[in-house]
Amino acid sequence: MNDPLKPLRRRLRQYLSRRRLERERIFYLRKFKEQGLTVPDTEMISVRLRERFPHLSPKPKGTLKIIAVYRHFNWEDYNLLPALRKFGTVRHFDWSKEGFRDEGRSWREKEKWRMNEALLETIDSWVKEERPDVVFMYVSGETVEPATLQQIRLYGIPMVNLALNDKEHFVGKIRNGRAFGARDICRFFDLSWTSTEDAVAKYWVEGAIPLYLPEGANPDIHKPYAVDKTIDVSFVGQCYGNRKEVIDALKRRGIQVVAFGVGWPRGPLPVEEMVKLYSMSRINLGFGGVEGHPGAYCLKGRDFEVPMSGGLYLTEDHPELARVYKIGEEIMTYRGIDDLEQKIRYLLSHPEEAEAIRQRGRARALTEHTWEARMEKVFRLLGLIE
Repeated sequence: MNDPLKPLRRRLRQYLSRRRLERERIFYLRKFKEQGLTVPDTEMISVRLRERFPHLSPKPKGTLKIIAVYRHFNWEDYNLLPALRKFGTVRHFDWSKEGFRDEGRSWREKEKWRMNEALLETIDSWVKEERPDVVFMYVSGETVEPATLQQIRLYGIPMVNLALNDKEHFVGKIRNGRAFGARDICRFFDLSWTSTEDAVAKYWVEGAIPLYLPEGANPDIHKPYAVDKTIDVSFVGQCYGNRKEVIDALKRRGIQVVAFGVGWPRGPLPVEEMVKLYSMSRINLGFGGVEGHPGAYCLKGRDFEVPMSGGLYLTEDHPELARVYKIGEEIMTYRGIDDLEQKIRYLLSHPEEAEAIRQRGRARALTEHTWEARMEKVFRLLGLIE
């Protein structure tokens, strides 16, 4: 049954979210200025980190002993785990594989505490068996308690946390005064890796040491396939925000877009089929928006996965893209539906130029945007590897 009030409720939620984020932005900018904070360069960050661990000796790459704490949803084990293994042996705690479901009321009231206890017990046993060199986490305040992290810090082992949606979720929902995002837990890590540039000031205000570093891709998975290009334009990703509106508008203009993902009629694709689709498509469409927040943009994993897979990438223009690619040479961007239509028609009618952009984009992604390269920067900053 259609709900006539659904669009109105959606617009109200978006309006309230925009107001919340704007208040949050103003609050942290004021605090940043009041505290006289500045954002140091990576060299100064490295000095501060090494002051925390003066007796730490860097090791050859491949010899680290790593504890990884994260839940595999759909991409993590294909990207984070292989990259970490390039640097040494990995012991991985995944609470979903331990039988904990991090959703719903039962999680907040009971399961979360049991999971945190299990995490502490597991790490304690691993440290007693063999002292690790680093603890790498991809967690939030929704899953891990500050007291848990404070307990892990007592081992004196460098701790890193990864956060991929701080534009929307640095604070996020609040339950019983506790933030679901990174706000309440970031100060317990030695390095907070954020893929959101404008969250860096928020981390400094909260007493953390942040590193702005985008996501990456795994070249063993994201690679070209020798298949015919049978699709003009494709998109892989959830159906939300302006995505359906844009794709429907292209359809009305005579441009068909094949879309896969949660919320689309065709549904999501397995990883291998998704990567093959990039090779089957003459153009791979991208969107840079943040769900529920019109006008807010950030880098996505797709920004690196598609070019690394050999796909020609055409995505929404926003400033962070120009820091990781040469726009117009390695990837293409668009502003608005008219510009998008024009560029699609141009690229389809100029296959040789499209192929050159595709090849340059893949070369850039392979050189600079692998998860291994991201991890290497993190571990070098910490002084863990030579």
